[in-house]
Amino acid sequence: MTRRLCSLPRQPAPCFAPGLTAERLGALLAGRRMWVNGTVLHYYFYDDVCAASVIPVPGTGELRRVPWAGGEAQRDAVRACFREWQGLGIGVTFAEVGDRHEAELRIGFQTGGGSWSAVGREALSVGRGERTMNLGWDVTWPGEHATVLHVIGHALGMGHEHQSPYAGLHWDDEAVYAELAGPPNFWNRETTDTNVLHTLEAGEASGSVWDPHSIMTFPFGPGLVLEPEQYRGGLRPSGAPSPADKEFVLRWYPPADPAAPAALVPFRSAPLGLGPGEQADFTVEPPETRDYTVGTFGDADTVLVVFEERDGEPRFLAGHDDGGAPDNAAVRVRLVKGRRYVVRVRLYSTWGSGETAVMCW
Repeated sequence: MTRRLCSLPRQPAPCFAPGLTAERLGALLAGRRMWVNGTVLHYYFYDDVCAASVIPVPGTGELRRVPWAGGEAQRDAVRACFREWQGLGIGVTFAEVGDRHEAELRIGFQTGGGSWSAVGREALSVGRGERTMNLGWDVTWPGEHATVLHVIGHALGMGHEHQSPYAGLHWDDEAVYAELAGPPNFWNRETTDTNVLHTLEAGEASGSVWDPHSIMTFPFGPGLVLEPEQYRGGLRPSGAPSPADKEFVLRWYPPADPAAPAALVPFRSAPLGLGPGEQADFTVEPPETRDYTVGTFGDADTVLVVFEERDGEPRFLAGHDDGGAPDNAAVRVRLVKGRRYVVRVRLYSTWGSGETAVMCW
C-alpha cells in the first residue's frame, strides 16, 4: 500500500530569454530557487487557533475551520529534522522565531491539507500571513520522520528525485493514477502528473545521475514502474538524506571557508578558483550609490546572477548567461551604499589558462 506522499502545487513555468540551451535555462532557474549560501532561514510554527483554513464539509454545503496549529510533539519532530539537515554541515542555518513576520519558513499542521512546501526561495513570494509549508498528518507516527526530512528538502530548493530526467523511469501511467486516487492520498490526475509523472528539466535535477535512495524519492510498491526492470518491484528510498543528497546541498551550501576572500570591493577582482560545473558566491558592499557593472572576465563560460539582501531577504536583481563566449558575462545594476549584495557565478567550462575572476566596477 502506498504511503501518504508530499504533494507540491503546480507552479507556472518561468520565462527566460529565447535561444538559451536547456542546461543554461536550468542554471538560471536554480539560481532563483536556491538560497544564497550563508542565509539564516528563520522558521515559525503557527500556534494561534485563529490561523486556520475554511473548507467545505462534503455533502452538507457547510463550512468548517481547520486550524494550522500543531502540538508540541509535532513541532519537536520538525525541529529534530531541521537539526538533522543542519548536521550535514551545510552553509545555511535554521533558527526558530516566535513572530511569523520574521520567518522565511512558516509551518502549519492543517490536518487533511497535505504535506508540502514552497521550493527554496519561492517561499519569499508567499504572503507573510500564509504558510510556506504544511504537514497534513501526524508526523510523530513511525516512518513519518522521512516525510518531514523530505519536505524540508523542498524548502532548501530540492525537487522530487524520482522526476529526474536521469531516472529513466517508465511508469504504468494508468496504474499510478489509480493507486494515488485511492487512500491515503486521494490525488486527482493533475496532482499525480505534477508530483510523479512529469519529468523535470535537466537543470532542475539534483545531479546528473539519478539517486533512488534520495530522501527526495517517493516510496512506491510494485506494479507502477515498467522499466528499468529492477524497479518493477517498487521504489524503496532509505528514509534519510543519502550521500548524493549531502553532496547536492553541500555543493550549493558549502560551509563557511575562513580562508575565503571578504566582500568584493568595487574596482577589484576576486579569482573564482572554480572547476567546470562548480559555483561560488561573492558579496559586494558598494562605497557609494550608483550604477555598477558586475561580471566575470578571463577564460570562462559562465552564468552570473546578482541578488540583493534587504530586510534579511535575498532578492533576485539580474542574471546573465555568456552563451559560451569568454570575457562576456556582465550585468548593469544599481547598487545602494549600506546594502549587501551577493554575486553567484556558475562555471561551465574553461577556455584556456588565463585568469578567471568576478569583478565589480
